[in-house]
Amino acid sequence: MLDQVIQYLSLILIIITLVMLAQKLKIAYPIVLVIGGLLISLIPGLPSVTINPELIFVIFLPPLLYEAAWYTSWKDFWKWRRVITSFAFLIVVLTSFVVALVSSSIIPGFTMALGFLLGGIVSPPDAVSATAVLKNVKVPKRLSSILEGESLLNDASSLIVFRFALVAVDTGRFIFHEAAVSFVVVIVMGILTGVLIGLIYYAVHKWLPTTTNMDIVLSLTAPYVMYIVAEAFHFSGVLSVVSGGLFLSARSHLFLNHRSRYQGSNVWSTLGFVLNGLVFMLIGLELPVIVNQLGPVSLGEAIKYGLLISLVLIVTRLLSTFGASYFTVFISRYITTADNRPGLKGPFLLGWAGMRGVVSLAAALSIPVLLSDKITPFPQRNLILFITFMVILVTLVVQGLTLPLMIRLVKMPDPDITLTPEEQELMIRKKLAAHTLKFLDEQHAEVLKTNTILQQLKARYENTHFHNTEHLIEPEHDDYRRVYLEVLEQQRTLLHELDKSPETDDEIIRRHQSLLDLEEEKLRLKFES
Repeated sequence: MLDQVIQYLSLILIIITLVMLAQKLKIAYPIVLVIGGLLISLIPGLPSVTINPELIFVIFLPPLLYEAAWYTSWKDFWKWRRVITSFAFLIVVLTSFVVALVSSSIIPGFTMALGFLLGGIVSPPDAVSATAVLKNVKVPKRLSSILEGESLLNDASSLIVFRFALVAVDTGRFIFHEAAVSFVVVIVMGILTGVLIGLIYYAVHKWLPTTTNMDIVLSLTAPYVMYIVAEAFHFSGVLSVVSGGLFLSARSHLFLNHRSRYQGSNVWSTLGFVLNGLVFMLIGLELPVIVNQLGPVSLGEAIKYGLLISLVLIVTRLLSTFGASYFTVFISRYITTADNRPGLKGPFLLGWAGMRGVVSLAAALSIPVLLSDKITPFPQRNLILFITFMVILVTLVVQGLTLPLMIRLVKMPDPDITLTPEEQELMIRKKLAAHTLKFLDEQHAEVLKTNTILQQLKARYENTHFHNTEHLIEPEHDDYRRVYLEVLEQQRTLLHELDKSPETDDEIIRRHQSLLDLEEEKLRLKFES
């Protein structure tokens, strides 16, 4: 036990070092972590690291999905819902079918069922990889919104394909209409399960006497409860976590106080960093174990198959995104779409941002060693594992390293920009100032006449370039504290309304909301001390 603790502590320290190196080199940290893990695994004498797939699916996946859902822009998600759902479901199924055709044609002993199994494993692009790459370059908002939204859903659809293919390989039979009905049930019930559990958590936060620490602990348990309950009923645990996270995130201002939001955000940020770092490092460290399990297939043949499937995935995704663009132009004649002329630059970048990651490896590792009869070895299991590793490595390194270059070469303008971030900041501050001044004049005119500190507060807001967290006035009166807290609540309400506007960026709104939480924390600490 102590050895395992030391091993994981060492991994975390190595991860921090490699992430710092990635920041220095301006390379997305998942790429550096996978390559770093791969190089470390080749050092003679080091013990091999074996990943338990349950560890990924149950321990790592729920919180990572929940955090991603919590910070997803619901208005952007809804705006691009058709593109996101087509990428997350239709393109995943299409990719699985193409991989099944190609793999069953070129790999000896591969059936269509095994091909669909491999397709379900390698079809979903990884969210963390794309997001980490896009942080280092300026990219149109719609691209990051579509990629983030797609990544929330595509894991669910790929794992459903994987589940049905696993049954087909084991039983030797596949009934399409039964699978289609089950597919819909798994999706719908997974979503409903997440929303129902989200309602229960909402009620607990809202109406029970929770403290800040309790709120944070409850938020840490929520994704696990959503995932485990859904999976227990054979529904989609991924969609349960995503739908529950979106549900609670959209209502967080109604049941979390300023301290719970402020401290909870820091806890989740740290937890997400550690979990993401560990899973990408573990991918690289797993290589020796996978190679040693190849069996009768030579390493050269396995590499060839891995490179071919990687090429198939890249080409299929690019063709699919171009096809989606042309279909959007066609269907725009009959229905209203978010953009009836998407062009080819955006689809190309979306197609190139198809890096695979941890969900693919976890799914491959979860393939049973034996069939249900407990005697027959699962066919081609070791080769599927190696091909999956090759796909992750090739897409992460090749596409991940070249995506920033592609973005600069394509030079795609941002068609959704109406205001620059600087203009948005100034607009938000002006509206907050005007709203606050109106509130003070209408609701607290009498107190303002005699309270000099409140008069100073009003003077701050008369300067539209104020910054909430600067020059906090010393609170000397209860009136000041009471009125200022009301002002902060009024500003939160206005920010919530501004967040609904297409002109405002969610990240800028969240930053202002965090500043208000910090301001309230400072104010309350002044009075508590």
